Amino acid sequence: MLPVSETVFWICFFIIFYTYAGYPLLLQTLVFIKNLLSQEKKPCNNIYVPVTLIVAAYNEEEMIQEKINNCFALDYSADKIKFIFITDGSTDRTASIIKKYPTIIHLHENERKGKLAAMNRAMQFVETEIVIFNDANTLLNRESIGRIVAHYSDEKVGGVSGEKKILHSANGAVEEGEGLYWKYESFLKHLDSRLYTIVGAAGELFSLRSALYTPLPGNIIIEDFVQSLLVCSKGFVVRYEPKAYSLEKASFSVKDEMERKIRIAAGGFQAIVYLKKLFNVFRHPTLSFQYISHRVLRWTLCPLALILLFITSTMVWSLKGSSIFGYFTMLQASFYILALAGWLMVRKNRNPGVFYLPFYFVFMNFCVFAGFARFLEGKQDVTWRKALRHKI
Repeated sequence: MLPVSETVFWICFFIIFYTYAGYPLLLQTLVFIKNLLSQEKKPCNNIYVPVTLIVAAYNEEEMIQEKINNCFALDYSADKIKFIFITDGSTDRTASIIKKYPTIIHLHENERKGKLAAMNRAMQFVETEIVIFNDANTLLNRESIGRIVAHYSDEKVGGVSGEKKILHSANGAVEEGEGLYWKYESFLKHLDSRLYTIVGAAGELFSLRSALYTPLPGNIIIEDFVQSLLVCSKGFVVRYEPKAYSLEKASFSVKDEMERKIRIAAGGFQAIVYLKKLFNVFRHPTLSFQYISHRVLRWTLCPLALILLFITSTMVWSLKGSSIFGYFTMLQASFYILALAGWLMVRKNRNPGVFYLPFYFVFMNFCVFAGFARFLEGKQDVTWRKALRHKI
């Protein structure tokens, strides 16, 4: 029993370390070696090709006017950009506000079928080579379109993902945790892109060559993630452009953020099954390596390894009396106590301060377990209750 526990402990330790620290370090090393062997190709700026910006909006009457103004203020040749706004299922004033602008192609159906169905329908009206998807509750920086389009001067680029930025407010744990998480994600995406390709685009700002768009089944939950990886599976790469970014407020409460992350986790497990061909390392060697290291481990083995790590270290410490396993057990226990303290402070609507990091880490992994349960039950709908957010 003891040798098995020690073996399981070290396997779990390796999985956790590799997922959150080892892979980023390995990426940095591989990118450094790649840059020594070949010169990195930079995107060509000042390229103006026709593009279509698709904005999916559901009951966004408080935000839609600001979103329209933001679109019209983008620093891109007006005769080279078309706007398609789709408001299926909206029951507020969102559609009526958009109708005031004849230059916007407005699509609306009374029935709400989800974002994916809206995207599939909107793509039927796209005539440009490049299409850009953007959420209605975000704002873009003025030069974002130009920064994205510049990457398409490289024929092997099939898609481009912008950066997601979380705006500051007095929102404590959610804002601090979500903001830090996206900084970490942006760091990894930057390295992934420089090595080969990013593995999963954020739907807040995502672009691809229109010809590469795949009409997905209506039950796909995280369509942006799946769509970008399908582009990669066709032999193209998806670049990351941090100077094209969407600004978004954090969720209004931990409850809203939890629902969002559980939904994403359920969609992640669904995507793993749907994209099972990406596990073929002989067909997609670099892509499979990045996909498994960056995404699959974080959604599958890593949360389970966290539990087994604590259990096995405690068992070995109690049976063997090893000081090193005692240190590991006490370190983990201290971390979870800090996370619990952060959770208690959040429940009392207090800013958790230094406790936000352990709290948010445990919170994210809890959402993975909840998402897996929802995936097994098949209860996650493609439509979802819109998370409340602070106003931009």
